[in-house]
Amino acid sequence: MSELNSRQEGAAVLVGVDFGLPHFDSELEEPGLLAQTAGLEPVARLICKRKAPDAALFVGSGKADEIKELAAMHQASEVIFDQSLSPAQQRNLERQLDVAVYDRTFLILEIFAQRARSHEGKLQVELARLQYLSTRLVRRWSHLERQTGGAGVRGGPGEKQIELDRRMISESIKRTRERLAKVQKQRGTQRRQRERRETFNISLVGYTNAGKSSLFNALVKARAYAADQLFATLDTTTRNLYLGDARRQVSISDTVGFIRDLPHGLVDAFKATLQEAVDADLLLHVVDASNPHFPEQMAEVQSVLRDIGADAVPQLLVFNKLDALETAQHPLHLQDEMEMDGVQVPRIFLSARSGEGVPLLRAELARRSGSVGDTMTPEADTELHDTAN
Repeated sequence: MSELNSRQEGAAVLVGVDFGLPHFDSELEEPGLLAQTAGLEPVARLICKRKAPDAALFVGSGKADEIKELAAMHQASEVIFDQSLSPAQQRNLERQLDVAVYDRTFLILEIFAQRARSHEGKLQVELARLQYLSTRLVRRWSHLERQTGGAGVRGGPGEKQIELDRRMISESIKRTRERLAKVQKQRGTQRRQRERRETFNISLVGYTNAGKSSLFNALVKARAYAADQLFATLDTTTRNLYLGDARRQVSISDTVGFIRDLPHGLVDAFKATLQEAVDADLLLHVVDASNPHFPEQMAEVQSVLRDIGADAVPQLLVFNKLDALETAQHPLHLQDEMEMDGVQVPRIFLSARSGEGVPLLRAELARRSGSVGDTMTPEADTELHDTAN
């Protein structure tokens, strides 16, 4: 009892298991940022190497004991694994460690739940959370099984409660899907209206915290939520953007950021939001040029684009955060090309914060969108729909 009371609420031990795969985050930098974004405080980090996950504990029993000692030493109230755990592994670890155990999937779901602002965004996150939760009911109700003489007792209150909860979650999933379908139908109507107007559609995509919302704000002088943190934007915001050089307006959308090992349930749930990328005429692939891991981050974005069927949409690479680069790292030219997946892709370096390179991007967008279509005045930079309300 005294040990539980001495735990610091929100203090978390981070665990990463190196299976010899490329680009392993040996400093656990990203899970640390994820934990902080979710409102937790990383107090210790532990890295171990294995050839394959242990079926019962993900790590070996000896390493589990080490994690338990580390959590007790730092009075941690939870342990976060930087990989996805099976329901059985999570349940076994909690019994072994005597603290709450969460995986990367749960952490990302929690952040999405905190950040979703629009009705559609909240429904999408709720659907993904329900699907994740539905596989982990045994862990939640194991205390009821213990009260009735163990998990082996058939038909006990624990088992009945699990079945009841399963039905409730199944019904909730069905209702959420139906509500989401109505909202998505409305979004589809808005998209078709833009198609009828022959609007040139641009979508911003990129790894989370690459600066998409800052660039969006710099282009359309909007006030979309932008912050130096993971998943600052979950809801798609679409605006009209006037391009003076082309004497026309285009439609530009800011979308949710991608991340390594994005839970498949979230990719499915956010497919409607990401449909803006699938239907775009041009993708602005925003990259944090100051991040040393940007090649791996670009590869993750390409992987998600393939998953949602947007990999064939033409891209323009936008290397953002030029202001965060050392002088020696600055490119010789702000506009060049870069090979990606065997194809030369145009690239522009800029800083959404300082504005350097932004006029160059606007000029390139004007050239790409052509000079035909709606002739407008600059005052026509208006909001089409902002789902963040």
